Amino acid sequence: MLNALIRFSLANRALIISGAIVVILFGIQTALKLPVEVLPDLTKPTVTLLTEAPGLAPEEVETLVTLPIESALMGVASVTRLRSTSDVSLSLVFVEFEWGTDIYKARQFVQERLQSARENLPEDVYPYMTPVASLMGEIMLVGLRSTDGSVEPRELRTLADWTVKQRLQSIPGVAEVLSMGGGVKQVHIQPDPYRMRSLNIGFDELREAATQATSNTTGGFMSANSQETMVRNLAMTTDLEAIGSTLIKHVNDRPIKISDVANVVWDVAPMRGDGAVNGSPGVIMSVTKTPGFDTLTLTRKVEDALKALQAAAPQSVELIPLFRQADFIENAIGNLEEAILDGAIMVSLVLLLFLLNVRTTLITLTAIPLSFAITLIVFRFFDISVNAMTLGGLAVAIGMVVDDAVVDVE
Repeated sequence: MLNALIRFSLANRALIISGAIVVILFGIQTALKLPVEVLPDLTKPTVTLLTEAPGLAPEEVETLVTLPIESALMGVASVTRLRSTSDVSLSLVFVEFEWGTDIYKARQFVQERLQSARENLPEDVYPYMTPVASLMGEIMLVGLRSTDGSVEPRELRTLADWTVKQRLQSIPGVAEVLSMGGGVKQVHIQPDPYRMRSLNIGFDELREAATQATSNTTGGFMSANSQETMVRNLAMTTDLEAIGSTLIKHVNDRPIKISDVANVVWDVAPMRGDGAVNGSPGVIMSVTKTPGFDTLTLTRKVEDALKALQAAAPQSVELIPLFRQADFIENAIGNLEEAILDGAIMVSLVLLLFLLNVRTTLITLTAIPLSFAITLIVFRFFDISVNAMTLGGLAVAIGMVVDDAVVDVE
């Protein structure tokens, strides 16, 4: 069989050379399109459920939230393991599926079971699924800070949540952008117990008035002259003075407003932890990618978006990349490419010294790019990424590839 193959190749040299060139060109094209990672994604298909339960202790979260969710998910097709973590006001449930399970079908299975679980959860507690991501999905950390301190951390957080995050999440391949630090800007109504007691105002009455002052309601519609006109109560506002002037009730024909018993101010939501950028108060944003996208290409798109955002940001605000997974990829791939190149040069010299024939050496060395091209084509058809492990295997395989070629030439 081998002799027949060699005779056919020698008799049809033009065909063989043309085929080899086509394979190499196709391999180069494939190499430019393959996703590049540091390591292969070794995470099982996993669906993560996050549930916020404000005010509950870890024991209550475990009993009232985590256990009902786990009970509802038992028996889902292809599930291999359920893991959970219960913390203060927070529940995390990890649903692991068998290798090869379609992650989107798995999410559909989980979503169907959650419908029945919601009936057993406390009021106003709703679990939701986090975006599709993997352990190696965090591609960047971006920091926002004010160089001269003129912009408050809570304003930086507002900029991060409503400008930077919205722009980055519009990039195809970005699964999630999480902000940490700065504090979420809120309007706070801070009651004064002494004034409330003197005016006989209860906390429930104050809460009801605050709710009405910050929500829109509908009144149906009016019919006149063959036309229907919507009736709406537009009360939602961020004007502190307007909120403070909201009526709570009348006491002895005297109107009692929110500002009479409380201070209405801008503040931040209760914080658990904070963020700092190079020693200055700021916001740290974590950019997570969707599996299957090329990290290097996606990182370049994110950096281009950050440059555009930096140009439109306030003068004292700067966006600083704090971490780039692309740096590890470029260094790892660069080291392996250097090792492959050095190995190819050493193999060439050894072959030339031992064979003492330039033509035979060149014929033997053609096995290296041809084998690499075929390998990359196989990667494409089997959805394998280019990473440190696959390139390391190619570097080790250079000797075996050349050995086989030497035998064929002999």
